[in-house]
Amino acid sequence: MSLLVTYPAPDFSATAVMPDNSFRENFKLSDFRGKYVLLFFYPLNFTFVCPTEILAFNKAVRQFEENNCQLIGISIDSHFSHLAWKNTAVTNGGIGNIQYPLVSDLNKSISRDYHVLLDSGIALRGLFLIDREGIVRHQVVNDLPLGRNVNEALRLLYALQFTEKHGEVCPANWQQGEDALKPTAEGVSQYLSANLEK
Repeated sequence: MSLLVTYPAPDFSATAVMPDNSFRENFKLSDFRGKYVLLFFYPLNFTFVCPTEILAFNKAVRQFEENNCQLIGISIDSHFSHLAWKNTAVTNGGIGNIQYPLVSDLNKSISRDYHVLLDSGIALRGLFLIDREGIVRHQVVNDLPLGRNVNEALRLLYALQFTEKHGEVCPANWQQGEDALKPTAEGVSQYLSANLEK
């Protein structure tokens, strides 16, 4: 697997199922330039951990949108399978009408470009935070049985936006609204002194 952080996110054009359940051909990552993008890969539709993640992201979709961030899910399933899963009730193993695009990577080229494709032909749980210029600023890849933390994905979005706005850096366990620190030796000393007892 290759590290993509600090490099341009590989662009792609594919068919996606949109929030209104329409199919959009030639859905491109580059169409979202000027917005942040949280791009996440999941192994397969109609499985077990995947719907918990997809529904958890959907529950937070407004928080991402209010912070100029587009959520995009991708798997190797067809767009017809995506739509069938959306049209299946959650109580019957479906995901319902989630409100962000699901991209079909049927030929597996996107998963391959992001270095998350397993030899078995499905993708690991890769997550990529892409900035407004199309640069990957964070990536994490989980093995198949390990679901991701949506709150952590939001925290990283907030941290990235904070550093861009203020020029400060976010220390360990930083949360939105907390103090950050200046990227200097003095700034680190001041931060540690103020927070050592917390």
